[in-house]
Amino acid sequence: MNLIKSTGTFSIFVIISRVLGYLRDVLIAIYLGSGPIADAFFVAFRIPSTFRRLFAEGSFNAAFVPSYSSELTKGKNKAKNFANDVFNFLMLGLLILVIFVEILMPGFVFLIAPGFYEDQSKLELTTLLTRITFPFLLFISLASFFSAILNSHNKFGVAAAAPIILNFILILIIFLEKNSDDNLAIYLSYGVSIAGLIQLIFVYFFAKKYFFPKLNLKFKITKKIKVFFNKFLPGIFSSGVTQINILVGTIIASFQASAVSYLYYADRIYQINLAIAGIAIGTVILPSLSKYIKTKNREKINFIQNKSFELCLFLSLPASLALIVGSEQITSALFGYGAFDIISVKNSAEALFYFALGLPAFAIIKVFSTFLFARHNTKSPFYFSLISVIINISISILFFERIGFIIIPIATTISSWINAFLLFLKLSKNDYFNLKNILIISNLKIILVSIISTYLFYMFINFFEEYLAYNSELKLFTIILLVVITIIIYILISLLTKTFKYSDIKLKY
Repeated sequence: MNLIKSTGTFSIFVIISRVLGYLRDVLIAIYLGSGPIADAFFVAFRIPSTFRRLFAEGSFNAAFVPSYSSELTKGKNKAKNFANDVFNFLMLGLLILVIFVEILMPGFVFLIAPGFYEDQSKLELTTLLTRITFPFLLFISLASFFSAILNSHNKFGVAAAAPIILNFILILIIFLEKNSDDNLAIYLSYGVSIAGLIQLIFVYFFAKKYFFPKLNLKFKITKKIKVFFNKFLPGIFSSGVTQINILVGTIIASFQASAVSYLYYADRIYQINLAIAGIAIGTVILPSLSKYIKTKNREKINFIQNKSFELCLFLSLPASLALIVGSEQITSALFGYGAFDIISVKNSAEALFYFALGLPAFAIIKVFSTFLFARHNTKSPFYFSLISVIINISISILFFERIGFIIIPIATTISSWINAFLLFLKLSKNDYFNLKNILIISNLKIILVSIISTYLFYMFINFFEEYLAYNSELKLFTIILLVVITIIIYILISLLTKTFKYSDIKLKY
């Protein structure tokens, strides 16, 4: 495996998906804004989106890949039997869950958006939209299963490309139904579920080469299946702790008008970097890391872990600093159009500022958790994540009435850094991961180069302030140009200081 090339392949599809996702969200901002209809849709969309990130971007992959890879070493038939048992259990469990929630949807909506009960029309619309979008959970979870099969065979492109389908369909719906007023949110909700079904078909088409499921509702819950789900269930919580914290934030934010929308738009901006700096790296290294841990190849283990952490910091730190210094300009350039007024920009930008402070932590959690998942340890990340969520909830509830929705990104950031620190302590204590001298030097270089590049970016946005104003027609072009220039400068300085070496691209892991 080549870490950088594999991460690059994964990241290319991620970037395409995120760009289309950005276009989707710009169109939603223009036609729905940040009012009650937007709040209702974002709550309904948050549920499938959260589950997509929980399943597709970590937890299922983290639990399944080590177990499936282990069975592969014993023979293809052993691996296929294990995969088939997992598939049937997953299929049955998800069907029951979806039917159960659909029947009890009003109560479910109360759990995820209790603040909406003060506005009956918003509550009823949210209930309707969530009913429409919830089947997405079944489709995307099964798609994630087949994606994990592909990832186990070091085929990462298909899983990374699949989300493009969702964004494409939603964009198409907006263009076709943009004049349908209140019904647009309903059409978008149907689009979510339809896209989930198409994603499942798409991923299965490529995965069937390695695995063809056989439906059997009389399957036995073997010891291996019990072991798998004992890893998977805590893994859902630990791998997706950032998303869980955001979901908790959505619940609390429902008590303040438009707050759900502000948080959603802020979340969308930093997610593109998190997907590359944390999710892509964690996904790519898991199969190889699991294999080397199985064979006890200490040299390869240390090499993969050190390089993946270094790459995580290299990608996340400059993005974090850039979002901090340019939060308002970036938010305005990306979403400041149509119904998304200047107040919406300022509030979303403030949320983005505090989310950006936690971006390196969000990415590090993904990478550090993978180090433990590869060793079949999902309990430690689970406990640390539980602590993180409790801290997040406590801070949010204590200060929400005093300072409003902005406490939510603050609490998310604080709790995430605590989580990252606890994971590091666990890894260090068990001698799984140690910061060697060369790694420390490399990371110090990354910090220095990131600061220099961010300072230049700050100077750029101040110099071009006139072109970045809310009412400027050139603000999107200007911000893209400045970001591209800053990235080029960052890479050039990194090459000159040997913070990043071209030879790293060719390294085999």
